[in-house]
Amino acid sequence: MKKIIIAATLGLAASTGIATAEDKPVIASIVFQGDQFMKSLQAGMRDAGEKAGAEVLEINIDGDQAKESQAIDTYIARKVSAIVIAPVSAKNSAAALKRARDAGIVVVAVNGGLTEAGIAQATFSTSNKDLGATTGKAAASFIKETLGGKAKVAILGFKSLLPEQSGERTEGFKEAAAEGNSIDVVTEQDAWLPEKAVSVATDILTANADVNVIYAANEGGTIGAMQAVRNAGKAGSVYVFGIDGSEQLAKGLLSSDNVLQAVTAQSPFDMGASGVNAALAILKGEKVAEQTSVPTLLLSRTQPDAVKAFAESLK
Repeated sequence: MKKIIIAATLGLAASTGIATAEDKPVIASIVFQGDQFMKSLQAGMRDAGEKAGAEVLEINIDGDQAKESQAIDTYIARKVSAIVIAPVSAKNSAAALKRARDAGIVVVAVNGGLTEAGIAQATFSTSNKDLGATTGKAAASFIKETLGGKAKVAILGFKSLLPEQSGERTEGFKEAAAEGNSIDVVTEQDAWLPEKAVSVATDILTANADVNVIYAANEGGTIGAMQAVRNAGKAGSVYVFGIDGSEQLAKGLLSSDNVLQAVTAQSPFDMGASGVNAALAILKGEKVAEQTSVPTLLLSRTQPDAVKAFAESLK
């Protein structure tokens, strides 16, 4: 039976050893960071692989482009049958993946596609701009109804880690939040891990007493911003909007402190499973859609029942 190696990249760190069992497929799941989103993406790949009778191996590449390229080259040398990957970069990940395709390996992209067409045979993604815009629309309504149509905004991104994704999420938010409002973006800084985001957001609030909205472009930044507002005693006067869905963020939306207002989640478990299933189908000679858009999911303080249902789905 053909061996299958499935790589997903957005959260990273494990052994790169690949099993060589001849009696079942082997799936390598590669992520590039260890947040809840990446864990769920990896869990979906693991679940689909195991249901197909595959052995699943997992690796985290820590957002390192060079390490991603090295991992792909290792899988090429091992003559795997498929790579399912969440690319670190839509542009810079292409060269290594093209080498994989040239070697006859199936390539499926999840959590974002590649700028060069024809490399990934199937892509499952949620538009990063749509993620930002969905949260931005929720912020626009809140700013209009609660803040009189004016807001001083601070933004926490991850530009130095993944500039394309961070930029799209940030621009999507700013454009949507500004609809019908007067928005002054006071500062944009990088802070995508919770501990760093607490520190950065605290400094922002100290230096800019008039900031009343913080937008964070990922889970870690959102968690950190939320905690910084609480620590500063500004619950009820500074409001947080974010991206990603997790149990901790759901708790924040359900908290009585009124800090976290809305986040936009994806469906990482389903996305990861779909990527694996597509790779398996291609290996069987079946046709699959080249592009599949996974819709955004708004989670808002104003819809607690939906938030509770989402939290239950994570258990």
